[in-house]
Amino acid sequence: MHQFRYRQGILHCEEVSLQALVEEHGTPLYVYSAQTFRDNYQQLHTALKGLDHRIAYAVKANSNLSVLGLLAELGSGFDIVSGGELFRVIKAGGDPKLCSFAGVGKTAEEIRYALEQGIHCFNVESIAELEFINEVAEGVGATAPIAVRINPNVDAKTHRYISTGKAENKFGIDHEDAHEVYERAASLPRIQIKGVQMHIGSQLTSVNPFVEAVERVVPLVAQLKAAHDIEFFSIGGGIGIVYNDALASGQRDWWDRHDDPPLSPVTYAKKLVPLLQPLDLTILLEPGRYMAGNAGVLLTTCLYEKKGHAKTFKVVDAGMNDLIRPALYQGHHEIVPVREDEAGTRVTADVVGPICESGDFFCQDREIADFQANDIIALMSAGAYSFTMASNYNSRPMPPEILVEGAQARIARHRQSWDDLIAPEP
Repeated sequence: MHQFRYRQGILHCEEVSLQALVEEHGTPLYVYSAQTFRDNYQQLHTALKGLDHRIAYAVKANSNLSVLGLLAELGSGFDIVSGGELFRVIKAGGDPKLCSFAGVGKTAEEIRYALEQGIHCFNVESIAELEFINEVAEGVGATAPIAVRINPNVDAKTHRYISTGKAENKFGIDHEDAHEVYERAASLPRIQIKGVQMHIGSQLTSVNPFVEAVERVVPLVAQLKAAHDIEFFSIGGGIGIVYNDALASGQRDWWDRHDDPPLSPVTYAKKLVPLLQPLDLTILLEPGRYMAGNAGVLLTTCLYEKKGHAKTFKVVDAGMNDLIRPALYQGHHEIVPVREDEAGTRVTADVVGPICESGDFFCQDREIADFQANDIIALMSAGAYSFTMASNYNSRPMPPEILVEGAQARIARHRQSWDDLIAPEP
């Protein structure tokens, strides 16, 4: 569910016209719905009622300070993967004591900073990392709280770049080696064992891989609780969102009109809560895309249409530097005109940007609305892994971000200028 709908023929975010935002701020332009973030958080929180749980938003999905501040106000914890993300959370008003530090390559500087801030735990990915964290903690006279990330070797059947739970992935400790790693952790003087963590991948639209992973790891967690008195079990994130027909997913009757709806929080909780309750542990969840994906759009202007013998190209002013998901993951984003196409005219075309790369496209050979030069279009479901992966490639300034709350829109990030591009260079 989200808050992007046509009103009197113009696409709106909550009560704000996207056409009006473009007239004020130009394109490319990211726009986020505060209410969608709130709704997604509350729906997941409510679905898990009866289970001792805490939601820790995955900051990498969308790390804008306004977004982080909004989630902190809701009581969210945070899943971080760098010292910079922890810095952002703190600046946004988040509580470092509710932050879990994940990732395979934490530096000594990042570990020291996290210890100084009193984070909840480090998610450890290897024995080498465990010993490194112990060494850094000893150097500053601190004790490091940790959870070991267990790899359940479950195929999430998602894109190979976002699959994390199989034996050949770089993440986590093999399930069979868990007891040995925890014994090693217990022997280190500056390590405090706090929990167990797992995460099998992103953009899962079936509950079955979650069930398989939890069923495989729960017996191990129970054994580790008895042996090491752990406090929590983090089951990671990965709940998928609607990318196809994303505009329709904002309507309340969407679920009734589709035979194969995406994984809902209710379905997710119904299957997993009975498996997790007997552990009598706090259960951590680390959603990112579920929270942010359908909460944002990228607005861009059509510059012109280029017709060739083989294809029709719609050339727009946003590029792969602004939104790299189609090029990197073959990610799908619905592409709709901001001014509703009442005639329903369709064309098969590629939507491409100005970057000097053949991979600079938002769709290829797709039937889309036949928008023309100067029309504004929206790339839907662009709230997660979109701006956070943007760059200055081709020396293009980063676009601004706008956060909408009801009838109010405020700048969450200013558009970069050309002077901003070279400011760090002496």
